[in-house]
Amino acid sequence: MANTTTTQTLDLQQLINGRWDSATGAEALSLNPADPQEVVARYATATAETLEAAIAASRAALADWDKVGIIGRGRVLRRAAQLLEERAEDIAVLMTREQGKTLADSRGEVGATVETLYYQAGSARRADGVTYPSGNADELVRTIRRPVGVVGVITPWNFPLQIPAWKIAPALLWGNTVVWKSASDTPAVAVAFAQLLQDAGVPAGVLNLLLGPGSLGSCLVEHPGVAAVTFTGSVPVGHQIRERVVLRGAKLQMELGGHNAAIVMPDADVISAATAIVAAAMSSTGQKCTATRRIIAVGEVHDRLLEVLVPMVNALVSGPGTDSESYMGPVISARACRDIEEALETARSEGATVLAQGSMPTDAPGHYVVPTLLGGTEALSITREEVFGPIVTLLRVENLDEAIALANATDFGLTASVFTTDEHAIRRCLNEVVAGLIKVNAPSTGSEVHAPFGGLRDSSFPAPREQNSDVAADFFTETKTAYIRVAPTGRAL
Repeated sequence: MANTTTTQTLDLQQLINGRWDSATGAEALSLNPADPQEVVARYATATAETLEAAIAASRAALADWDKVGIIGRGRVLRRAAQLLEERAEDIAVLMTREQGKTLADSRGEVGATVETLYYQAGSARRADGVTYPSGNADELVRTIRRPVGVVGVITPWNFPLQIPAWKIAPALLWGNTVVWKSASDTPAVAVAFAQLLQDAGVPAGVLNLLLGPGSLGSCLVEHPGVAAVTFTGSVPVGHQIRERVVLRGAKLQMELGGHNAAIVMPDADVISAATAIVAAAMSSTGQKCTATRRIIAVGEVHDRLLEVLVPMVNALVSGPGTDSESYMGPVISARACRDIEEALETARSEGATVLAQGSMPTDAPGHYVVPTLLGGTEALSITREEVFGPIVTLLRVENLDEAIALANATDFGLTASVFTTDEHAIRRCLNEVVAGLIKVNAPSTGSEVHAPFGGLRDSSFPAPREQNSDVAADFFTETKTAYIRVAPTGRAL
């Protein structure tokens, strides 16, 4: 692969059965969100024939990859972590160039991905299976984990390295092979990661990378040769995938977004709460499923919180991700810009008040939007519908009952946060707020790789969690129960 620090256009290829080959589909381009005239990469999109070749290669590679054993596969992931540490700066620069996030955010994502790879590699030496007592003195009862087979991986553009690692690393560790359909907006980062895994020792056919449009993902999830699908993306696409995958009996894991609330109680440390909320709402240009979208202030804390939030938001600067003065970079595309601007206009027409706005370049060519703090009521559609950008709405309620009810007044249930020192309020929020991940006196964003990650309602449906090694093993393996009876001679019967 070409040097990722260059500003020259990269020519990308598909990874099929260990070879980098050009597909025969239409040409596609990856553009720099900070300067859409700059072509980061070009490639010919994968076709139905490319997909068939990838799945065939994955199926053929299963038996030999299984024979490597989990400890051997863990060594490959450990080598991948080491290589990513060595290539960290090049890949971070490429990520900023292709996705638009600040260089600091890109470096953070690379670091988190290194941690993910090391963690999954270490999981190779965890206890495998459970032993149960038997009613027969000469019998052993235990469980055995076996790989599910070919796993279809479909990943988004907002975390083009970390989310693929969440999915691909445990899939490979547990003996599966992978067909990965990466986001069409960030193909160069995907190629860099696939090349790294190949260099770390992932054999031919075990990982196959497809570059192409969303329709390619539809073909992938419908294919009878794919035993499991793991997807991160939008709710409408998630609904379609669920119908297709579940109907044919394959396994499914999904994370589909959120509309996350931050409840601030009257006893909260207002400065700490405001700092955490602004970071959660505005970092990565608000392009996080876990970003805070609603601030629910209880009683008189509303006015004190507003006094702190306004200057914080007004001070935010949007600009090129390579500029050290930029708090946030551009959004991913012109379409994303339009969606955010239309959502703001709709909010104003419904009675929202603009309480604070940061700044953005007025003469730069990139896809920039203004970080915005809105005020209003729960009647605003923006308090229920996810807008994937740096917009957060401040709402006031009178008590904790109203706060919890408002926090739950969406179809989502990914993350939430509560700011208080009141143990009773904390317990109520932990028990009653509908969210798969709840933070206390901390931002709604961020998670630990060894803890389960996932949501409720439309954020994940009843789908398996991600990250944690136990839940990863549950999804990426099938469990067999073995009854092993030993004859008096010591031979198994």
